[in-house]
Amino acid sequence: MTQMEQTPDKAQKVIDKLKEAVKQSTVKAVVDTAKSTYGSDMKAADKRQIESKLNHEADRMIDKLHTNYEIERNVIENQRVAEQQARYETGKTSEQIDKEFEQKQKKAMEKFNEELTSAISDFAKESTKETVKTVETKKKEREKETIEDGVRDHLRGFSRTIPSFLMAYGDNTVTLATFDTIIPDKVFLEVTSITLDQFKFLRDGGDYVEEETGQTKHFDGQLFDSVVFDDSVKEFFALKKKLADYFDEKSVEDIFDYIPPQKTNQIFTPKTMVKKMVDMLEQENPGCFDMPDKTFIDLYMKSGLYITEIVKRLYQSDEMKKQFPDNKERLKHIFEKQVYGLAPTEIIYKIATSYILGFDEDTKDIKHNFRQLDALPYAKDGTLEEVLEELYPEQ
Repeated sequence: MTQMEQTPDKAQKVIDKLKEAVKQSTVKAVVDTAKSTYGSDMKAADKRQIESKLNHEADRMIDKLHTNYEIERNVIENQRVAEQQARYETGKTSEQIDKEFEQKQKKAMEKFNEELTSAISDFAKESTKETVKTVETKKKEREKETIEDGVRDHLRGFSRTIPSFLMAYGDNTVTLATFDTIIPDKVFLEVTSITLDQFKFLRDGGDYVEEETGQTKHFDGQLFDSVVFDDSVKEFFALKKKLADYFDEKSVEDIFDYIPPQKTNQIFTPKTMVKKMVDMLEQENPGCFDMPDKTFIDLYMKSGLYITEIVKRLYQSDEMKKQFPDNKERLKHIFEKQVYGLAPTEIIYKIATSYILGFDEDTKDIKHNFRQLDALPYAKDGTLEEVLEELYPEQ
């Protein structure tokens, strides 16, 4: 579909042209078809919003695939350089090695093109469904008049937020009846766009005054099934416990596979991508996980997966084992002296630390260097280094 073996500038131009082609051939066609189908029911503002969202999703889809391809291409090139340096040991000629890795690069590009073709096809189908769903939703929203329906609309994605709240604040004793007692109102509003009082109104019901008529009416509540809710909580924590040991290399899943992304910045990097990131870190800094005085920091933690991957590499290092033969002492040193992290919000901080320190039930005595702080504004105004010195004065 596209030739990526070019200079970075030319490659980016190819990607930009591809993005524009997808927008013109796919996004525009989907939006125009929806407009033709719905007529006046699809407002001009809706059309602009849908088109902008789909364009953004198309860009993100292509950028993600391209980034993965670039990572794979760089890994292959690093392997080629390593084999060239060791060719006298392997008996291969320089030409043989180059030819072998040219084939690997060719296969990587073919894989990229196949994934791109498939992704664009899937995107076209999903965009059509998403557009229909969006227009239908907006039609219904314009028809709603009562306070029950208004608040219910805000809770459309409420079920998606429950795992995040449980991960951050809950335990397996939480029920629908006690759910509102474990979460700060500010955090609940930030994630769900409604207050805890509104949630309790939907759960328990109550009187309200109808705006148009001024009449007092009663809402029965009971929008949530307590049996289903309570059982789901227990299932979530059973799963969390099962997947807690991130030192287990046989485990291909983690709990974040079961926590949907939120409207806020709670978007978790997949484990496969985290491993590639740490692999690249090690390639650029050979032996970094063998040094007990080497420090690592994640300035914008989300799930904590990046930190746990670093902890695993340090913990499993043969050199680190020599320095700290006792497993507990080695972990203690890693958490107290080597790994650091900042989380931008309270809920993300609690989610990340719950995961990072949740590999064992007996972690209460582990001291750590994870803090709740949004590093972005300090990075923008150039004061982040001073802030870090204040947070970690002894480091």
